[in-house]
Amino acid sequence: MARDVIIRSRAVPAVSLGAMALGAFAIGAAAVGVFAIGRLAIGQLAIRKARIGALEVDLLTVRRLRVLETENRKG
Repeated sequence: MARDVIIRSRAVPAVSLGAMALGAFAIGAAAVGVFAIGRLAIGQLAIRKARIGALEVDLLTVRRLRVLETENRKG
């Protein structure tokens, strides 16, 4: 009695490779976006906490300026 032998290919189909490449690209793009948003958020936090002792400006255009004069009392 002869047996029918079926040989299955172990190669990954091209469609599957394309889908994996597209998924890897999407994950990479998302990681870059998260990094950029995080960098902007950290930059804004640093600007909010900055204290300026002396400021020199060559050219400044202001539409509306509001100045509050307060005394900082630290013991």
